[in-house]
Amino acid sequence: MSKQFWTFLGVGAVVVAIVVWFIWSGTESNHLTLSGKIIKVRSMPLEEGRTLVLVDFRVTNPTSVPLVVNEVSMSIEPPAGTPLKGQEVSKSDVDTMFAAHPILQPKFNDVLAPPDQIPPGKTLDRMAEASFEASGNQIDSRKQVVVHIVDVDGAGFDIEEKPAAK
Repeated sequence: MSKQFWTFLGVGAVVVAIVVWFIWSGTESNHLTLSGKIIKVRSMPLEEGRTLVLVDFRVTNPTSVPLVVNEVSMSIEPPAGTPLKGQEVSKSDVDTMFAAHPILQPKFNDVLAPPDQIPPGKTLDRMAEASFEASGNQIDSRKQVVVHIVDVDGAGFDIEEKPAAK
């Protein structure tokens, strides 16, 4: 093969790469993504070895595509061992929990649950609530808490909190 062939092949590959990059960056707002941060984490013992955890968070959808919530879950990474998966409290039970346990007050935000939407270009403050098979001390000494949001199309996004060093 001639030197001219390899030159044209190289130039062609670069041109194709540039065209693909322009197409990708031109449609970037159509690629669903979320960003967010944990605002507040509260916990309350329920029974021996079980703790209720409430997480208030801010979530932003910077894209031009609405996110339709299919699932919201929560996990906590303890100081040692494997992450703990929480058992979600249903949206309808949250008001009951706040009424039955005044120590949880005030309720700052609505619960994010299916089939809620996060509209394009919007920032929302929401809450997630789950119970964990862990003591209050284990929850308070956590490495992090993660709220996982799944879209109806299957895309998943994590909002993570790392407590300040103790």
